[in-house]
Amino acid sequence: ASDRVLRAVGTFSVYGIMGQKHGRVEVQIGICRGNTMIDYGLKGRVVLITGVNNPQGIGAATALAFAREGAKLVLVYKKVDRPFDKDKTGKNGVDRYYAANAGDADHLERLLREMDAEYLILERDISDENAVKDIYTAAVDRFGRVDILVNNAAVDDENGLDTIEKITQNVIDDTFAVNVRGSVLMIRELVSHRGDFGRVINLSTDAAQIFAGQITYGASKATLEALTRSIALEVAKYGITVNSVAPGPTQTGWIDEEFEKVVIPLIPMGKLIKPEDIADTILFLASEKAGMLTGQVIKVSGGHAL
Repeated sequence: ASDRVLRAVGTFSVYGIMGQKHGRVEVQIGICRGNTMIDYGLKGRVVLITGVNNPQGIGAATALAFAREGAKLVLVYKKVDRPFDKDKTGKNGVDRYYAANAGDADHLERLLREMDAEYLILERDISDENAVKDIYTAAVDRFGRVDILVNNAAVDDENGLDTIEKITQNVIDDTFAVNVRGSVLMIRELVSHRGDFGRVINLSTDAAQIFAGQITYGASKATLEALTRSIALEVAKYGITVNSVAPGPTQTGWIDEEFEKVVIPLIPMGKLIKPEDIADTILFLASEKAGMLTGQVIKVSGGHAL
């Protein structure tokens, strides 16, 4: 379990049971050592996560969360080159975000090494069917199987062309190639390599149903949500669950201070979502605890876009 969850459990135990001086600290340490309150059953599971090269991103946060649970990791990324001002990458904003997505997964790899995690990192384009097959071949060669798939990789148009008046064929094709085709191919391969345990978690967006200004991106995520429900029915006979997580405005490095002032009033809980909030939800959906939960779209949005 994450440190944040442990603290919450520890606080409850203090006020519900202990009450004496330093009781809170003692309870936290006991739970942390024993890890008896929350066991996701993920130790030794093999999880494949796409889109991991942004150090502030959901993919990286999810990889670290699974590593803490003792899972084995297959991590996939593709560099996305967009122009950015290197002098502006020291603070949150599009320049930092573009720089992160144009890089590799070195930062994440350093953290995983410090954790003594078992991992395999691959640079591949999931919109390419042969690349997807290669990912699974490499994963099975290294770890013997894949138990859990987190479809996190996604692309969108950043040039103001994803509106009905400016949309182009390339924007439509490029967006659906990764967000839909790539995700479906990744699921197909997990099903074909299935064992006795299977979890698929697709990343959508809380604005999938109505996303004016990014109509193709929104439509691609709405498509992924529809596929989540349909595929869940098809693979239930194998014991595989398929769910989607739909994040609200999440600070992955792209929201600058000015935009934050605009966005936060739109979130009923009054703060941006953190990548770790998404990762915690993914852990649950991937766990043994969620064995009868399938075909669902779960918004992690602080109440945004309900």
